[in-house]
Amino acid sequence: MFKELGQVMGLMKNLPRLQAAMAELQQKLGQISVEGNAGAGMVVVAINGRMEMTKCLISDEAMKLGDGEMLADLVTAATNMALVKAREEVARASQSMAQEVGLPMPPGGMLPGM
Repeated sequence: MFKELGQVMGLMKNLPRLQAAMAELQQKLGQISVEGNAGAGMVVVAINGRMEMTKCLISDEAMKLGDGEMLADLVTAATNMALVKAREEVARASQSMAQEVGLPMPPGGMLPGM
């Protein structure tokens, strides 16, 4: 119990440093950009580190097929692929920031709220 209390007090002492590191991490998350694609590149989706879709490209070939259900499936697959990649990048950035400021990382590798 006293060990955990000491850790909390140590974190409180470093609060300004932690706040600065979190602000820097939030900026980095906006700069992360990953892509997922489906249908051999017929659909390409880009996601940033804030889990926002920033781009969705649908090839002329996919549009000409006239199959809305298949197109929806391709968009879903490309988006899910990009989200997996984005989560991996966010976890790496979170772990790096946590190590820099001496925070223990929770299971799963991402800080709460990420």
